[in-house]
Amino acid sequence: MLTGLLIVLLPLILGYLVRVRRDAVMAAINRGVSAAIYAILLLMGVSLAGLDDLGGQFSRMGGQALALLGVTSAFNLVALGWLSRRLRLAVDSSQAVAGAPTSKLAAMAGSLALVGVVFAGIVLGLLIHVLFGGAEAPFAWAERLSEWVLYALLVLIGCQLRNSGMPLRQILLNRHGLAIAVTLGASSLIGGLVAAPLLDLSWNEGLAMAAGFGWYSLSGILIGDALGPLLGGVAFFNDLGRELLAFVLIPLVIGRHPALAIGYGGATSMDFTLPVIQQHGGVNCVPVAVVSGFILSLLSPPLILFLLTL
Repeated sequence: MLTGLLIVLLPLILGYLVRVRRDAVMAAINRGVSAAIYAILLLMGVSLAGLDDLGGQFSRMGGQALALLGVTSAFNLVALGWLSRRLRLAVDSSQAVAGAPTSKLAAMAGSLALVGVVFAGIVLGLLIHVLFGGAEAPFAWAERLSEWVLYALLVLIGCQLRNSGMPLRQILLNRHGLAIAVTLGASSLIGGLVAAPLLDLSWNEGLAMAAGFGWYSLSGILIGDALGPLLGGVAFFNDLGRELLAFVLIPLVIGRHPALAIGYGGATSMDFTLPVIQQHGGVNCVPVAVVSGFILSLLSPPLILFLLTL
């Protein structure tokens, strides 16, 4: 088990050791991450199409994702609500940032596009099933290819984290961002532990399923590689649901409970939900959101991999 953890962690560590000094190279790395995510999610859809009783499996996957999201969100909201009352972050909605999305649909477009890629993969998988007369070899090939793309993705993500411009000292000195990240991470793991028996999972699998912290593109890939495409789909839709709910929640609560609004989106507060936080909370919320999201993004991959080896 430890060997498997090292095999998957090694690309992430190697990528983190690479210092990129040219903007053109960094831009190419960012495009590579996006391309790898789309490729793996497409292959995940192909693998899902190879499951027996696809309709029944989809129903089960949706039910499990909703149960996991409901339990973890309940713990998140209670914990972050308590933290909001203690931190008393100041927000200034008059400091709206130019260029922020003006509609939730515009902000959610990237998330919905990834859902479309998964379903495109399912359609492709069903076509493969017909063309190859139900043979399992093409689906095994898809799973193997997704493993190699995953290794490449982890190298690129390591590069992104190292070259994000966030010095460790700056992260540790932002006590608000650190407190939000710790609270969201701890409450999510408690929720995953409580949800594990409801989903018929072992305790460590329940923890791993909750350790994506909103990073749906990566959590679904890592869980799917270790536990199969069905649970990979559960992790994907659980974390995707967190992000979609965050888009709705942030404008409603950031005025009175800024820590809750910033924290609920988890790892996405440094990228996908950041424009909404900027728009409704003002620029003073930006460093807190970026630090919180960065810590959770840095913690999520090794934590998922570690928990899956227990």
